[in-house]
Amino acid sequence: MLNGWLKKLIGKSDSKGVAKKRLQFTLIYDKLEVSDDILIKLHQDIVDVISRYFEIDKESLKLDIRKSEGRSALVVNTPILSAKRVCPPPKGGV
Repeated sequence: MLNGWLKKLIGKSDSKGVAKKRLQFTLIYDKLEVSDDILIKLHQDIVDVISRYFEIDKESLKLDIRKSEGRSALVVNTPILSAKRVCPPPKGGV
């Protein structure tokens, strides 16, 4: 399951580029102490939240963790097909 998720995350590329990208992700995830289970759950949670407000191509959603100046950033990239006209009420009934 994780292998399929990584393929979606990385996209199609040459084997050298794929191996380099996987190694970068592994090093970042290890340093952040993020498990595979957490990444899979995070991916699903992000899809669920964005899907409340937009029609998206769920198969094309990509998560990326980038490191710059000693900080890590989570970057989410997904094609938005359309905006939903009615926003769901906030959780908690407020």
